[in-house]
Amino acid sequence: MSREVVRALRGAVHAAIGRIGPGLYGVACSGGVDSMALADAAIACAGAPHVVIVTIDHGLQPASAQVADGVAAWATARGATPIVRRVTVGAGGSIEAAARTARFVAFEQVIDQLGLAALLLAHTRRDQAETIVMRIVRGTGPAGLAGMAPRRGPFVRPLLELPRSCTEAYVAACALPVWDDPMNRDRAITRVRVRDTLMPAVRAENPAAEQALVRLADAAREWLDVIDAWAAPFGQFPIDCGALALPPAAIRKRAIALALERAGIDYDARHVEAIDRLVQRPDGGEVAIDLPRARIVRSYARLDLAQPHETAEARSATNASPAVPGGAAPPGGGAGTIGYVPPHGPYAIRTWQAGDRMRPVRLRGRSRKLSDLYIDLKIPRAKRALAHVMVRTTDHAIVWAEHVGIAHGFSTDLAPLPR
Repeated sequence: MSREVVRALRGAVHAAIGRIGPGLYGVACSGGVDSMALADAAIACAGAPHVVIVTIDHGLQPASAQVADGVAAWATARGATPIVRRVTVGAGGSIEAAARTARFVAFEQVIDQLGLAALLLAHTRRDQAETIVMRIVRGTGPAGLAGMAPRRGPFVRPLLELPRSCTEAYVAACALPVWDDPMNRDRAITRVRVRDTLMPAVRAENPAAEQALVRLADAAREWLDVIDAWAAPFGQFPIDCGALALPPAAIRKRAIALALERAGIDYDARHVEAIDRLVQRPDGGEVAIDLPRARIVRSYARLDLAQPHETAEARSATNASPAVPGGAAPPGGGAGTIGYVPPHGPYAIRTWQAGDRMRPVRLRGRSRKLSDLYIDLKIPRAKRALAHVMVRTTDHAIVWAEHVGIAHGFSTDLAPLPR
């Protein structure tokens, strides 16, 4: 059974990015059975010089630093490159969600800094089945039944179709060291309660429940691919409510979910239902819905994001007068072209978009994606979604970005726009 791990790894990487060849491959490795099996298999497939073992120390357990250092020492002995990132898990809400957010921010930084071809995650069939059960219990929509994706951007999960017994067999056959995480026994964590209580009851009804749940996820993902193709053109803030109100409910709701995901906002099925009702209401006035870390505002036919608990007056001021270099604000409302600009314009202000790049002063002219700059600066996702940029209209170069500052080669002196 241990050969199944290597076979699954090769197949998943081939499907995601082509055959395993030149390049660096990251493996997220906590030191547990699944991630140690995947890390060793990656070294066997790609060769140790092409593998980076990435360990995140959340600092949630007294011995977490020693575990991270132990995994790093093992990686070094195998000839792979170890990276240990120590993160701070935010307070409030679910510790699982906060740890996951901190972990993936660190992963994205490593991917960008090293130019990894992919970062491999060691979730198995057991993890997928538990995820689907957790979502059902919490009240998911159809999209939630798709579970974890085999691939999401640079993240690849090669072992989703394999039972836990395969990774256990691999670890035993290769005599790999394994580090225990006490949090896997902490019943304050939802996944632990699902694993210890719900899943045994489900298996008592159907011994093949894990396989059945994975098949459900595969079928839901096929449905999702079709719906997403229809919903994607509507799925980004700001949303035109008149246009979005026309498609069927499944497309409307999926478009809302995509917009929330693209903005980095946590949500559940109840939030999507409430926002959908907002989309369908008649025009007139301003109405808002508060989510855990964001506010959705409908003003006439426009649905957009606002900061949590922000007043309509403050939101209007933000749209009309985003801060610009030197402290000048564009007079006369949010028509797009600002009233005071640096020399060599003209310029316009807009919200930032996926794919935007700039050359910040601190990088001395080196270009980076704006999304990565926001991650480096630890700008919360809700704030990122509202951030503005100043763009030179002649060549679309970003000369200033909110939270980042002025671009390399541009002066902060402001010159008045001729009237």
